[in-house]
Amino acid sequence: MEINEILVMMMFGSFILLLLTGFPIAYVLGGVGVLFGGVGYIADTYFDAVTGLDFLTLGLVVNRLYKLIDNWILVALPMFIFMGLMLDRSAIAEKMMHAMQELFGALRGGLAITVTMIGVILAASTGIIGASVVLLGVLSLPTMLRQNYSKELAVGTVCGAGTLGILIPPSIMLVIMADQLVLSVGDLFMGAVFPGLILAGLYFSYIIILGIVRPQAAPLSEDRRDLSFDVVLNVLKTILPPVLLIVSVLGSIFAGIATPTEASGVGAFGSVLLVAFNKKLSWEVIKSTINETLRTTGFIFGIFLGATCFALVLRELGGDEVIEHMITSLPFGPYGILAAILIMVFLLGFFLDWIEITLIILPLLAPIISKMDFAIEGYGVVSNPELVWFAILVAVTLQTSFLTPPVGFALFYLKGVCPPEVKLAHLYRGVIPFIILQLMGLLFVVFFPNLVTWLPSIAYD
Repeated sequence: MEINEILVMMMFGSFILLLLTGFPIAYVLGGVGVLFGGVGYIADTYFDAVTGLDFLTLGLVVNRLYKLIDNWILVALPMFIFMGLMLDRSAIAEKMMHAMQELFGALRGGLAITVTMIGVILAASTGIIGASVVLLGVLSLPTMLRQNYSKELAVGTVCGAGTLGILIPPSIMLVIMADQLVLSVGDLFMGAVFPGLILAGLYFSYIIILGIVRPQAAPLSEDRRDLSFDVVLNVLKTILPPVLLIVSVLGSIFAGIATPTEASGVGAFGSVLLVAFNKKLSWEVIKSTINETLRTTGFIFGIFLGATCFALVLRELGGDEVIEHMITSLPFGPYGILAAILIMVFLLGFFLDWIEITLIILPLLAPIISKMDFAIEGYGVVSNPELVWFAILVAVTLQTSFLTPPVGFALFYLKGVCPPEVKLAHLYRGVIPFIILQLMGLLFVVFFPNLVTWLPSIAYD
């Protein structure tokens, strides 16, 4: 092995080992990047190696960091985060919970279906996973346990529905993917609509079938009402405000009226109006939301800064060529290599958060996909349809990272608000069916790429 290949392997090994220490990920990424930049420079200077690293590398890091902060697309991140946090404080989810429970109360597993439906609406209006999981858990878990729902079904439904926000637009993960892969945010938003709805449909189907096969796991609601016009009208009145917000944000993007960055500002302003409409607006609410938005945005950008330094040093060492050679030398065809990549991303999700995978791994894998002939139909209007399709495949795969132990953040978000009788073992068993459903949804997108590219083509055409 050449010196560069050895250093690339050592970089990844050091990153994983330091990550297990619990040290902040942003510092680990930046520190490993600076450390191996120095190692490469010393190897070149004193040991006659040829790593390609010198003092200009540090200059490139500074230039990349400036471009990162000056990135117009990433302005959408704090706006979407603010919108999600404001909606979390609007009490709209609680109103929807009561209204929809009456609508689905006559159906076995109706409360679990209600939780999933609210998860879809929250996903399309917030995209903040932690807020969605905690909110759904606080609102629904005590009621489901009181109605003798299976603990595994109750926690699995909350985790599965709460994590839909990472895929269904407006998703902050898709914004970051678009920036890293130089793709249109609108393409990714539109491409993720049908895969997200397919996952929601699989959840609905699973809950309904489980209610038929194991009725004791999903009992009927104790305070159910007969379906009537008043019940339907109450549901429509309750979901209309968030639906209008969704239409104003996504509709303006899909119709070409606003860019995603502009639409994020519209969404942030609309969320404030929604909070005011529900009489929850106050200076304390605004101040706490802004503080939480700044903390979350700072966390994401801290990882951005560290990952930028890490990725630049890795590429200067030729890490992208090393990774490409390792993957393309596999004795498989294009779809076999794609399967190997998605399996690798799935396994990495057990140990890494989606942000690290998106910022470090995805840019290394994208050139490999671009060189393969998948013949994905772009209908003449979708630029780089293979890469758009691949990004959505990775997004669906990364959604499982929120549910897979030991780093499944949705599990720990929910455990913090669970009643004491719900143990961690219930959480682990409860999410297994939903992980399987997510993998089934992934197969749908693999075998039917038009699920991703059709909607963008219709919008542009």
